Amino acid sequence: MSIDVEIRLENLGAVREVLSRLSGQQARQAYAQALNDTGYHARRAVQAEMGRVFDRVTPYILKSTFVQQATPERLGVRIAPENQRMQTGVDPQKILQAQARGGARALKRSEVALMRAGILPQGYMTAIPATPYPGSDDGRGNLRGPFVAQIISYFRASPEQGYSANMTDRRRRAVHRGTATTAGRRYFVAYGRMRDGRASHLAPGIWAASGTGGVDVRPVLMFIRRATYQPRLRMENVVRGSDMQAYLDKRLRYRIRQAAGV
Repeated sequence: MSIDVEIRLENLGAVREVLSRLSGQQARQAYAQALNDTGYHARRAVQAEMGRVFDRVTPYILKSTFVQQATPERLGVRIAPENQRMQTGVDPQKILQAQARGGARALKRSEVALMRAGILPQGYMTAIPATPYPGSDDGRGNLRGPFVAQIISYFRASPEQGYSANMTDRRRRAVHRGTATTAGRRYFVAYGRMRDGRASHLAPGIWAASGTGGVDVRPVLMFIRRATYQPRLRMENVVRGSDMQAYLDKRLRYRIRQAAGV
């Protein structure tokens, strides 16, 4: 999913005489600057469209929209999502491809880990309950990274090697006891009728039991059928709505005059 902008010398009648004074290199530099101006204009338009069509879009996804800048030697600019910091989790390109084209949502790294460990059933994904478990969510409909790491570690579902990847029995006991600021809890998995057909009063997912005798039982992460998206983020809408050619023409006229010192 990307937007490509290339140089088109249109509507430059007002600056053609000024343009004739520039050397070839000066002109190409002006073209590159105008393309980059337009690239960042398009980036803002993409981010605005994400805010319109997505519910509580995360800063990670917004900031993933990257501008591959033009140069005098390469007069073209591309706007596309990239995993700039190589963060853990799903590549933003994959997330946004599903939103642009439709189709099944890509599994998160945490879901892959739970599935490999035999905890998350095939064909399912995880979802935050309607009332998030205390301290688990970021306020945008996503689990906090440290909380996800604790869940994966608690169930010893991390594929990474090393003593710190999965919890030891001692560390588990510390979670059960809690701290001065965090109540002790035990995590467990419920499957309802999903696996053996027997009735269960708990919906499929990961639950936590806390309080004296574990009487306070709350959902942490639900198991639901894997979602299929309808196309929502349409690049043609972004291009049309931001009127990029008109913006490029305007920035070309400005950058040409700037290069000529007029």
